[in-house]
Amino acid sequence: MNVTQDLSFIALISNAHLIVQLIMALLLGISLTSWTYIFRKMFAVRAARRQTIDFEKTFWAGGNLHALHQSAGSNREQSGALARIFEAGMGEFIKGKAAHAGSREMDPGAILDGARRAMRAAFQREMDALESHLAFLASVGSVSPYIGLLGTVWGIMNAFRGLANVQQATLAAVAPGIAEALIATAIGLFAAIPAVVAYNRFSHDIDRLAIRFESFVEEFSNILQRQSR
Repeated sequence: MNVTQDLSFIALISNAHLIVQLIMALLLGISLTSWTYIFRKMFAVRAARRQTIDFEKTFWAGGNLHALHQSAGSNREQSGALARIFEAGMGEFIKGKAAHAGSREMDPGAILDGARRAMRAAFQREMDALESHLAFLASVGSVSPYIGLLGTVWGIMNAFRGLANVQQATLAAVAPGIAEALIATAIGLFAAIPAVVAYNRFSHDIDRLAIRFESFVEEFSNILQRQSR
């Protein structure tokens, strides 16, 4: 029996059992999708952080709130999440004051509550957009190793079944089957590790942005409260 066999990765994958090949293809597809979401989320979080810093500088510079509201409304897509939260609250505050203009029964508390609710709703929409696809990354990080392990178990089972037709079982006879099976676990780890690292990093960054958004909502509510009197 010729014991010199090609043990390169390409040869091992091409000679693997069909089930193992399908599992490898599934893991590669998952990995490519995961990396796509990782790069998209990385750019989105960086842009959100930069836009938040820029808007905070503009807001606390002490400019006219109505002019800032018009500027944020005319360029909603590029203004950033915090600017859209401000726009929602300021817009509702202006509508509330206009609705009660000249009325002796104007309730400043009701106007302020409306603005606060608008900002909370905008906050939830922005957080939902920032957290999109994070659940997929978490699932990839937790499930991919087990999918790869399934391919490994199946490949090892197939390798040992092949020994039934061999009169003399040697390491050289079973090594290719075990090696091709272990590639499935390696691919599973290759898909899982970046997804876990990215999920933890993005979750941390988004939580910090959420804290900044919530702090702004409270501080801006205080400003609106003074203006509603």
